[in-house]
Amino acid sequence: MLTTKSHWLIWPMVVVFGLPLAALLWQLFQPDLEVWHHLSETVLGGYIRQSLSLLLWVTVGSALVGVSSAWLIARHRFSGQRVFQWLLILPMAMPAYIVAYAYTWWLDVAGPVQSTLRTYNNWSFGDYVFPNIRSFGGAVLVLTLVLYPYVYLLARAAFQRQSKQLFEAHQLAGGRHYFRQVALPLARPAIFGGLALVMMETLADYGTVQYFGLNTLTTGILKTWFGLGSLAGAAQIASLLLSLVMVIMLLEKYVRGTAGYAIDKGPQQGPPSITLSGWKNWMASLWCGLVVALGFVLPLCLLLVMAFHSRIYDWWSDFINLIIHTLSVAGLGAVLTVALALLLLFVHRHTRSSRTQFAIRAMGLGYAVPGLVIAVGVTMAFGWLDQGLNGIISTFSAAPPTLLFSGGFLALITAYVIRFLAVAMQPVEAAYQTINKNLDEASLLTGKNTNQTFRFVHLPLLKPSLWTAVLLVFVDLLKELPATLVLRPFNFNTLAVKAYELAADERLADAAVPALCIVAVGLIPVIILNNKINHRL
Repeated sequence: MLTTKSHWLIWPMVVVFGLPLAALLWQLFQPDLEVWHHLSETVLGGYIRQSLSLLLWVTVGSALVGVSSAWLIARHRFSGQRVFQWLLILPMAMPAYIVAYAYTWWLDVAGPVQSTLRTYNNWSFGDYVFPNIRSFGGAVLVLTLVLYPYVYLLARAAFQRQSKQLFEAHQLAGGRHYFRQVALPLARPAIFGGLALVMMETLADYGTVQYFGLNTLTTGILKTWFGLGSLAGAAQIASLLLSLVMVIMLLEKYVRGTAGYAIDKGPQQGPPSITLSGWKNWMASLWCGLVVALGFVLPLCLLLVMAFHSRIYDWWSDFINLIIHTLSVAGLGAVLTVALALLLLFVHRHTRSSRTQFAIRAMGLGYAVPGLVIAVGVTMAFGWLDQGLNGIISTFSAAPPTLLFSGGFLALITAYVIRFLAVAMQPVEAAYQTINKNLDEASLLTGKNTNQTFRFVHLPLLKPSLWTAVLLVFVDLLKELPATLVLRPFNFNTLAVKAYELAADERLADAAVPALCIVAVGLIPVIILNNKINHRL
């Protein structure tokens, strides 16, 4: 039951949310010096260089693809422009590791492309040189194709909402380069906001970089944890990765805080669209079509062909169990996450305590933290709790030790809630802001208490946004790989984990079947998101 006194529940939640971070920080003061010295002398420098190089190139690639596509869609008319407007968002439904599997199956040595080249090589070609998709360049390409929509969406919105008066003033002043001199600088906060998301997702990626054999900080965490058997060393690398994420967040906040948008709220928003003709029209269509084809259409077609060649009939019963496992854990995680978000926002609406409001905002920052970092922190924190519990039990009985906190689904669900709480809070908070507080006062005047006001006034108005939040979190949990890979109970697989394991065994055709399920469900929130954005613009 929700009441105005529910803010007392916030602080136990803050403790639970803060335990993984506290565990990582505590480990910095009790380092495994032997392992850390070994890492620093051998591989740590390579982890950092590879991570920063990947970060740089994916950011540059996403900026070029996202900004150019957004500018074409927002300010030009060309063949297929309205269709490309929503097609360019579809790569968001494709997890990067799934795109990596599709392109590897197609372009690898045993794939259709190189097999065809070798066939014709016998009579028409000499020795051919073919780029290796499982490389640093391949990882940059895959991550760019999947992550550029973050930049595209925010940049498109910024370009479409810029002031018409600024364009007219620029023309009157004799300006010739409106995009470079006016539009791009004004859209800088939005573009950098999208790039910040790209950078955080790049640092958090595990499935793609691991499959392509790159040594980054995320792969280093698991190598240190399971390869060297040092959770302490893994926690130290996780702390380093977390520090990079915090730097990106602070940089994004600084850029957003020192710049703003120029928005025309009149009936005619934005400068007039430019109609392209001739070769410019075809080049614009070709560019947008190429981005969509490489980022969504081609991978999807490849997955369908791969699934046709799979031998799923050999493990059909396992596949049904995978679907049940995935739906159950993702559904439970989504419902709990949205319920917690609803409680937090209810308290935030009614409390006047600045400390409580700050705590609620801080709990929504988990989405910026890589899932693998959260998994390490949860493992350490829950390990402490199990040690304490077993110590108490051993004092009073001879019962064998138990893993109540870290041995089951509790750790996994906790990591899910910490990681995706922000995803649930955004649509619910947006809906809460549309509920006028005068409705609360009118409800109280009719004799209803706060709980009844929530039940009969707030909840009916929030219901559509709650369903949206559940769907968004559910799909994110469906695709989530690193935390699930580490924290899942023994012999418990999800679609994402199964696809990862099959790909690791080079059974790429079989991996396409669970991958297609993930993509099919992932398309739903992408389409909803696009409709909402178009409605607002």
